[in-house]
Amino acid sequence: MSEPKSTRPVLLAMNTDDLRHVVADLGWPAYRADQLADWVYRKGVTDPAAMTNLPRKLTESFDILTSRVVARRESRDGTIKLLLEYPDAQRVEAVLIPDSPRATACLSTQVGCAFGCKFCASGMKGLGRNLKSGEILQQLLHLRQAAGRRITHVVFMGMGEPLANYQPTLQAVRAIIDPKRFALSARNVTVSTIGLPAAIRKLAKEALPITLAISLHATNDDLRRKLMPTAARAAKVDDVLAAAETFYASRNREITLEYLLLEGVNDDIACAEGLIGVAHRLRCNVNLIVYNPVESLPYQPSDPKTVQAFLGRLKKRSVNVHLRRSRGSDIAAACGQLRRNTPR
Repeated sequence: MSEPKSTRPVLLAMNTDDLRHVVADLGWPAYRADQLADWVYRKGVTDPAAMTNLPRKLTESFDILTSRVVARRESRDGTIKLLLEYPDAQRVEAVLIPDSPRATACLSTQVGCAFGCKFCASGMKGLGRNLKSGEILQQLLHLRQAAGRRITHVVFMGMGEPLANYQPTLQAVRAIIDPKRFALSARNVTVSTIGLPAAIRKLAKEALPITLAISLHATNDDLRRKLMPTAARAAKVDDVLAAAETFYASRNREITLEYLLLEGVNDDIACAEGLIGVAHRLRCNVNLIVYNPVESLPYQPSDPKTVQAFLGRLKKRSVNVHLRRSRGSDIAAACGQLRRNTPR
């Protein structure tokens, strides 16, 4: 059963000027807004009772966390995966990936996903709804509390397609890089997309020096239609790459290509040569990713020898390529699995 809808203002949905206005409207001096923001954004505190220099009457006038953790998994490698539930009973996943001195938060932007990529668990039940910016940012606070440390990097690579939920995603990005809020470097923020050319070009016009990651996984349209049918219908590979070139030209910031290696599907010599051609066309980094299998889906990770051969071929052709090992394989780490496997 969903909880009654609150009428209190949502703190994470406001910038610092909006927060000051609301605090003033409640009859408090403006400096109280700065104190409140410091507790939440800098210290990661969400319990009004712990905000010792603020009146409870003020702190309890706002909603900070409207979501709750309904499942937590911690991997042997330190990865923490949370399943969060919002008041309308919709659930999303958020992941903390520690890699000292880094702590990377992987955030979701939608409940489920409408694109239905064949290897991914996130879209198996379709799209539930878009998340509001404050709901996206709540994931960051939950992860910070779960990790007991400050988050240093954020990637929008969780459930959903960030650029299909454009404005809330960008509002969340702006809060994350705002010096008066989460205060992360924009260069430590990555927005990932399956490749929506119009949205990529729109993002290129934003004054945000963030990193763009494109989940390519196939460099020809025929294979892409098999793996990512909805994305392939929306745009051809060449259209995606042309939009990526526009993004690069707008800020001279290298793009990241994400390429998931699937056994016997996209890991042969021809696929490697196709990826080399794309990498030479774009100013980009390539992340090869070892696949985390999803129960009931027919795909498996490429075997280690194939992975190394693929990686070696790209390196010999001067591609800036990195192998990204899957993290949290013992905690249903593939996106969407924890949500799918956790009973209500």
